[in-house]
Amino acid sequence: MLKEERFKIIMKQINLHNKVLSVDLSKLLNVSEDTVRRDLKELADGGHIVRVHGGAISKSLVRPFIADVNVYSIEEKRIIAAKAVKLIENNMTLLFEGGTTIFELTKVIPENLNLTIFTISPQIAISLSEYKNIKVFTIGGELKKDHNIHVGAHTINELHRIRFDLCFMGVNAISVERGMTDIDMEVVEVNKAMFEVSEKNVLLTIAEKLNLSQRHQVSDLSDIDFLITELDCNNPFLDGFRNQYSHINIH
Repeated sequence: MLKEERFKIIMKQINLHNKVLSVDLSKLLNVSEDTVRRDLKELADGGHIVRVHGGAISKSLVRPFIADVNVYSIEEKRIIAAKAVKLIENNMTLLFEGGTTIFELTKVIPENLNLTIFTISPQIAISLSEYKNIKVFTIGGELKKDHNIHVGAHTINELHRIRFDLCFMGVNAISVERGMTDIDMEVVEVNKAMFEVSEKNVLLTIAEKLNLSQRHQVSDLSDIDFLITELDCNNPFLDGFRNQYSHINIH
């Protein structure tokens, strides 16, 4: 496989999942981990990605406020945000994760709503601070720098002190067979806690992440109430989820 072809595949994986591991790319590309590391270094030196220990992450994941960062599938994420915001009602207490789709949601909340919003993401908190009628709280803990969210036991303990009306969360991968999955165990544990403390849980995902799977399961989808994509809710691509999980409202 030519280097240019490897670069395209690597960028596709990073754009879809925000983070990739060298060991997984090695298997996917059928090359050595040394080759993957050299590829990642070249892509990072070119300003396309950010290298982290064991792999790489998307620039938009860690720097969403910088205008020159191109967010993958931005128009699709704006459609998802426009659907998701319709679930928000006055005087709700909400829980937001992090990521670029949640960031788009923060931009479209009606200014007349009085809300209390907790988040594990410092960047999401900063975005929400623009609203005069929203009380913003951050759930603290160890800052996971390659995701810009708080993780760890302190974060989980703080989450369990509060009950939320709605939890809004982005998705790394989701499939009918394995539910919602992720590449990072620390993120998985915090995500599980977020679902446990919320009355209703909302997953936001672009359609490209449907029918994909990562190594760690976050949820078998039994605790998910809404699944929102950019697709029409009757799109046949969603039939598998509709048939298997009749309790989920698909938007």
